[in-house]
Amino acid sequence: MTHGRLILMPNTLDFGVDDSLDLREVLPQRVIEQAARLGHWAAENAKTTRALLKRVDAIAPLAQALQAVQITELPRPAKGSKPAGDDGAAWRTLLAPALAGHDLGLISEAGLPAVADPGARLVALAHEAGIEVEPLSGPSSLLLALAASGLNGQSFAFVGYLPVEAGGRTARIRELEALSARGQQTQLLIETPYRNEALRQALLAALKPTTRLSISVGLTLPGGWTRTATVADWKRSDNAASALPDRIPAVFALLA
Repeated sequence: MTHGRLILMPNTLDFGVDDSLDLREVLPQRVIEQAARLGHWAAENAKTTRALLKRVDAIAPLAQALQAVQITELPRPAKGSKPAGDDGAAWRTLLAPALAGHDLGLISEAGLPAVADPGARLVALAHEAGIEVEPLSGPSSLLLALAASGLNGQSFAFVGYLPVEAGGRTARIRELEALSARGQQTQLLIETPYRNEALRQALLAALKPTTRLSISVGLTLPGGWTRTATVADWKRSDNAASALPDRIPAVFALLA
């Protein structure tokens, strides 16, 4: 039997904050049309995937009723249990539609699947199973923020989330600053939106005055912006109006 493909389907970056945004402003027409025809999905969240498909349907009618589309969520470990990435059987089950000859869409909550995203586990298993993997073009908040930052785009690293505990977070920030200085490497990091402002304050407190800090907020959304300045300049202009929004995603980048 011929296998179907695992199609890496990009998502918008709005996290449902602004679902009035026309999908065609951020997703290529081919992506929208591919999404409309797929009947099998692997997703972080079935509810938000259905919401996206409703937006797709308004532009390119779905090939089947939304209620008939199969959406299976990626495995999540229970609190205190081993990471989902270790549960190979549960992840392999997600590939059943592709093994049966159907194309399977993999979608993240935002941006490109498998980039800063747990879906990478499914992509690896697809390769092991001989399933063709097809990535589709779409927005990536990390790369958009890097491009808009003016920092070093020739050498960069995504380091994910920082420790929540203040002491560990400060230590990690200084470690990343030292690493950036040694290799002139841009360090990219993210935070849960409600902790955006806490991370901004932690960066301003821990980084050296000459280190350049770039913050991008709400990229591809109306009113989205990027600002890059030295830490000293950020501090000089800091006031109550500088606080970051707590519901809109942000990307932070630094270069020492």
